[in-house]
Amino acid sequence: MTSRVNDRRPTAATLRSLERASGALATRAVARMDEQLSWFRAMPADQRSWVMLVAQAGIASLVEWCRDPQHPPRLTGEVFGAAPRELVRAVPLKQTVDLVKVTVEVVEENVGTIAVPGDVDALRVAVLQFSREVAFATAHVYASFAENRGAWDARLEALVVDALVRGERSEELPGRAAALGWTTMNPVLVLVGATPAGADDPHAAVRRAARSMRSEVLVGVHAEQLVVVLGGHDDLEAVADRVAEECGPGPVVTGPVVDGLSRAAESAAVALAGLRAARAWPAAPRPVRADALLAERALDGDPLARTALENRVARPLRAAGGEVLDTVRAVLGSGGNLEATARALFVHPNTVRYRLKRVTELTGLSATDPRGSWTLQVALALSDLDAARSLWH
Repeated sequence: MTSRVNDRRPTAATLRSLERASGALATRAVARMDEQLSWFRAMPADQRSWVMLVAQAGIASLVEWCRDPQHPPRLTGEVFGAAPRELVRAVPLKQTVDLVKVTVEVVEENVGTIAVPGDVDALRVAVLQFSREVAFATAHVYASFAENRGAWDARLEALVVDALVRGERSEELPGRAAALGWTTMNPVLVLVGATPAGADDPHAAVRRAARSMRSEVLVGVHAEQLVVVLGGHDDLEAVADRVAEECGPGPVVTGPVVDGLSRAAESAAVALAGLRAARAWPAAPRPVRADALLAERALDGDPLARTALENRVARPLRAAGGEVLDTVRAVLGSGGNLEATARALFVHPNTVRYRLKRVTELTGLSATDPRGSWTLQVALALSDLDAARSLWH
């Protein structure tokens, strides 16, 4: 946007005088900033030196604009001079407006000593008009930077999430996440589900949900699956419950809680394996823990699940002795009927109950619960097959 310029422009002599005074004016402006702006006094020396360069370049740009007022100041090239990106990162828009205001005030106060006779009013009007143009240009620079930064952040976030999905355990991951504002590294959980259909930005709703519970969050889309990394909260499963509401139709699976982003690939691998197998449990809760899908994951060929069933279920039952293992098999064979089991084993029903309590203590599974009995059956079946296979070889 270009303002209409009054017919009386500063003369060439006044503009030459302004050019000669630009260095002194910039020095006075920075001194005024140091006096009036407490946040400016706290800035590092290198950033304060950038402001000096910017102020001096801004005054030089004023001279060029007076010579050709139909063209708005090119803020990134002329006014910001040598440090556009660094200053935009270091100084918020409101503070930049304060810097421009102080610089304009200093120039305005010195118009009487800079302008040649008869040029004072013309130079003062030119300074005011230029300050308005700079205000518009400043807002444009910050808007463009925010847009570019948003695009860069989206690409970096996608790279981080993709690395986790691929199982990368690079030490660079925490640093990349820190560049995105991820301030907490522990604990971490990965959630996966369907991308919402028709959503222009499926990431935004997920971020709002996670941050409403004060959780760190990274979001990516992998093969139409929404992959969400949550961290820095004492109850990540509660956060996952809220975030799951923003996923598309179908199962939502959470991986285990791990210590730090560098191990988030482990949680992601387990969660994705659970998502692939979740179709075999249509009534699964949403979200469902990947560990609750061990049986389905093992049947789907997940070696981690098969190993977990062996270590957490089959091996502890065998180590507990033949009576416990026989009782489990009898209960499973009777469809959970304790009386029938007791008759088959020639023991009292209370003995069966005692042994089943021991089973739950060892495995976390109940043989009389549909899901528990299913997982026990699969674990023991796969363990028997592995044992038979080792004998054949």
